[in-house]
Amino acid sequence: MRGRDAALDGIRALAALGVWLLHVGSNTGVMYREGLLAWMMSRLGVAVPIFFLLSGLLLYRPWARAVIENTPRPRTPRYLWRRVLRVMPLYWLVTGLTLWAWSSFDLPRWLTWMLLAQSHFPGDDTTPDGLYQMWTLPVEMSFYLLLPLIAWALHRWARRGDRPVRLLAGIGVLPLVSVATVVVARGYDVPQLGTLLPYHLVFFACGMALAVLSVWIGHSRVVESLAPQLLVLAGLVYVLLSTELAGPRTLALPTLSQSLWRLCLEAAVAVLVVTPFALAPGSGALRDRVLGHPVTAYFGRISYGFFLWHVPVITLQLKLVGAQPFGGDLAGVAVVSFVVTTLLSVASHHLVELPVLRLVRNERVPDRPREAPTPVARLS
Repeated sequence: MRGRDAALDGIRALAALGVWLLHVGSNTGVMYREGLLAWMMSRLGVAVPIFFLLSGLLLYRPWARAVIENTPRPRTPRYLWRRVLRVMPLYWLVTGLTLWAWSSFDLPRWLTWMLLAQSHFPGDDTTPDGLYQMWTLPVEMSFYLLLPLIAWALHRWARRGDRPVRLLAGIGVLPLVSVATVVVARGYDVPQLGTLLPYHLVFFACGMALAVLSVWIGHSRVVESLAPQLLVLAGLVYVLLSTELAGPRTLALPTLSQSLWRLCLEAAVAVLVVTPFALAPGSGALRDRVLGHPVTAYFGRISYGFFLWHVPVITLQLKLVGAQPFGGDLAGVAVVSFVVTTLLSVASHHLVELPVLRLVRNERVPDRPREAPTPVARLS
């Protein structure tokens, strides 16, 4: 488990770096130049679906285990409380400082942002400086809040037959919600739907399906043997994602066809990247030694802070040097923003995140009796 968790932390690290490089490229204008490199840089936003998939995998796995192995289900109040403590303290710190630095005081607007409600009140179309990456947090929090209900419904559905198969079938309905939302968003010109959970539910669903498989089949020798090919295939799909098939690389809205292609290709990349580490963990393989290396894994553990801090840091840097829009120096912005963001992430991880996590872990919770697990056949 330790190797698997370390490798998944390494994937988080790469995803955080992908989002950072996307914003470095967009702010310096490099992303909008001609050439394959610019196109491929513009698709680094696929890191967000990878984050969403990891949330679905890691958060749903205890519920999947409860259905398949008859272990106790997570307690919803405790689960939600832990999610709030994991996300909100550092979010409040970064968002509060950013609003104080670059936004005039407007109590309703500040409360909207501090309560992660900005995507649900589309009346204000202007995003404060330094906060344009925060649209993903309301999506994540919406999933956190909805997951116990989804898990309850899947549990009731699955217990009437072959539980793993019925779980996968039930989860298979969720991507249809995303497809329907994309059709409405593009067909009826409602682009704000793109910042809400239904639009992105397919990525969480893919993670939930991997959670079921990780409990049901455990370590898959087939996936282990095919891991290099899966990662190469992920790279090839990413190249396809980088073409006009998945839409423009500017802020112009894609067509319905382009949006659907992008949704499918991003989901494919996320699944192909994460599957070898979710279903075939092993500290001996090169891929696990690289992503599970202590340095990479540590960066993954501070990746949440890195994600929150990097845009305010880039914004401050560009303001200080007086750079014109899309005219900053790529190397200068990349080096300075990476170093400063990393230092802030390390500091906030040890001064904010870890103390809160220790508080959560030290909570005294009455023991609840465990049910004897039902033996389940595992496939190799």
